[in-house]
Amino acid sequence: MRFIRALSAAVLLLGVAAGPAAAGPSPSASPSRDGGAPTEAGTSFRTATEIEQGQRATANGSAGDYLYWSFPADAGGRPTVRASVRLPETHAPQTWRIDVYDGLRRRQACQWGAENRTAAADASTLELACVLRTVRAWSEPWANDPLPGTYYVRLTAVRLPTSDLGVPVGAEVRVDSKDAGGAAAVDGSLAEPLVPGVAVSSGKDDGGGEDGEDRGAVLSAIEPEDGWSSGWWSDRWVWTGAGAVLAALAGIGGYALTRGSGRPPRVPPTA
Repeated sequence: MRFIRALSAAVLLLGVAAGPAAAGPSPSASPSRDGGAPTEAGTSFRTATEIEQGQRATANGSAGDYLYWSFPADAGGRPTVRASVRLPETHAPQTWRIDVYDGLRRRQACQWGAENRTAAADASTLELACVLRTVRAWSEPWANDPLPGTYYVRLTAVRLPTSDLGVPVGAEVRVDSKDAGGAAAVDGSLAEPLVPGVAVSSGKDDGGGEDGEDRGAVLSAIEPEDGWSSGWWSDRWVWTGAGAVLAALAGIGGYALTRGSGRPPRVPPTA
């Protein structure tokens, strides 16, 4: 009898727990990251639309336009940018390209992925992808390594027939990142991430500016979900410390073995 009551109670609890899930996710319980996803793109670096990693951004435009988005990338991450282009029903073969630039407007080469593809005349969609190199916490001034900060995505058609110029198209962009761990750690870090001014603001001051206005660059308001964590610490220090402890134990063990084996044999006392 107790077993039947316990089984009934368990079934009841499972039903209560499964009830809200069957009815659909509640916005307050598990909000979707795409709930406030952007639905338009910028037309230049300074007007690039900011998006979070893991967020799906959409935009409508015309073939021949430059579409810009920006996203934050921190040290130790390997960003992957994916773009999808919705083409009209009738069109000529088109070649589209996706480019990624860092905060210094330096184009970052894709480690792998189809960064440019040609859509056939009967294709309705086109998929592009670009996997960047791992973002480093610090680099030499002459190097072109990816550094923590804002990154820009530019999507455009590079080979477009005149007949298709200006036709409506749709675009979808998503950025994800994979943590490379301590294998990508370096000895050093940036004092500040590469987040340059992305717009110019105007506001009244106390009369110091022309016509009572003070213009200045506005920094990107977007940053990684957990903040910028670029620094000297990485899990590589844990492995280094563990290796040092093991080496010390091995040395002590070896010393004990060699010292014990080097002792002269005991001679029994004679009468």
